[in-house]
Amino acid sequence: MTEILASTAISADVSPVQRVIDHPAWPELKNAVETIRPWQSRDGSIDLAAEGAPPGDTVRAEVARIAAAVEALSPLLPHDAAYHQAVVADLTRWCESGFGVPDFLDSLLAFQPAAQRADGLQHLVVFPMYTQNGNPDRNFEAVVLRVVWPDWLAELERTRYDNPLFLGITFEDFTAGYDTNSAVLFPETIAVREAPERFTWGGIFCDREAARFRRVTAAAVDALGLRLPPDIQDMVDDQERCQQAFVLWDMVHDRTHSHGDLPFDPFMIKQRQPFWMYGLEELRCDLTAFKEAVKLEADGFAQGRDVQYAVLFDRMFRFPVTGERVRNYDGLGGQLLFAYLHQHDVVRWTDNTLHIDWDRAPQVTNRLCGEIEKLYRDGIDRPKLVHWLAAYELVSTYLSPHPGSVWAKGPQALDLNQPPRKLVDDVLADEFPLSMFYEALAKKLRGVIASTKGITADAAGRAA
Repeated sequence: MTEILASTAISADVSPVQRVIDHPAWPELKNAVETIRPWQSRDGSIDLAAEGAPPGDTVRAEVARIAAAVEALSPLLPHDAAYHQAVVADLTRWCESGFGVPDFLDSLLAFQPAAQRADGLQHLVVFPMYTQNGNPDRNFEAVVLRVVWPDWLAELERTRYDNPLFLGITFEDFTAGYDTNSAVLFPETIAVREAPERFTWGGIFCDREAARFRRVTAAAVDALGLRLPPDIQDMVDDQERCQQAFVLWDMVHDRTHSHGDLPFDPFMIKQRQPFWMYGLEELRCDLTAFKEAVKLEADGFAQGRDVQYAVLFDRMFRFPVTGERVRNYDGLGGQLLFAYLHQHDVVRWTDNTLHIDWDRAPQVTNRLCGEIEKLYRDGIDRPKLVHWLAAYELVSTYLSPHPGSVWAKGPQALDLNQPPRKLVDDVLADEFPLSMFYEALAKKLRGVIASTKGITADAAGRAA
């Protein structure tokens, strides 16, 4: 490995303010990663004995190109020096092990981006990983990103929404695993020999979220004939405003998973549950962000109003018609929000045009948040199955279950001799199908939603 590194070394004579993606080592790194990825199995290993596999020396040469490029780019990023050294060491060990299942625990522990949150700070990240809502395999990926941490957000985190692990980020460039719908960088996706005792950061790409939101919202507004208030139309047209809304929404949402009157075994602890439980938890976190945004608007934060409409539009327009109808818990949350607002006369579909009572929307949305919070508070005193049934009753109050549902028939239709986790098998893949309204909207937005795959701020726009 040392000999190969010497022969593939790339000049590290760089300016400390240079963009990583403008340095010639970056395309070298990307090319090497993209060369290796098709050779990898789902677990990230490379079987040199498999038919069509490259010779070991060929693989080692490509790994050496990655290592050399990381070393060349590292002087641009002195705050990540220890991490980049660990990456090179982990790459070397992977080669020496014969390209088995990668173990990048040492470099993961060395990467501590939340310890130095500074607006605009660059990071070069190289890991074997899967990308959530993207590539399910633990292939190598390389991504250059920048931290989003404006002063107003830092002050809110310090004084109101403590979340020391949260990292708002934007894309500079990336390899194929991020040319997908993935908008997160999470440490639990990385190939390691054992999970760390605790994770110390989690990154969300607010630029992709904002760009996707803008494109889908604009298409939905056009399709539904919805007239937006001028200031909200201005937000939808402004990528930077939307990014600020999403980074605030994400920060509050993220912390809410561990805040509130939670049952002892909450969503964040991995367990087998009916998918509507995940849908309610994600919606609870979003509606908590909405509720806090109403308070922030009253306190003079312009981002507060933007967050409210980012939550409403993304939840109502994009979530229900995105993805497969198989345990689609985010889609379910969006359906529930729309149905609740519709049945409380905040949203009206009349003469093939959508109308929203903008004055009542905050109050009624907060009422739904209150209903979910009461479900959680009461759940502390309930057995697990009783809590699941109570949650089902809440959802089915506003959404019609599938006519073939066993759960819809009540506990008398379930085999209560089975443990709760076994009763999850009786949940239909699409327990709460789309309404006729959403079936029609899905057809109108299908192409637009597909066009947001891999979207970045540079590609954001109103056109599909």
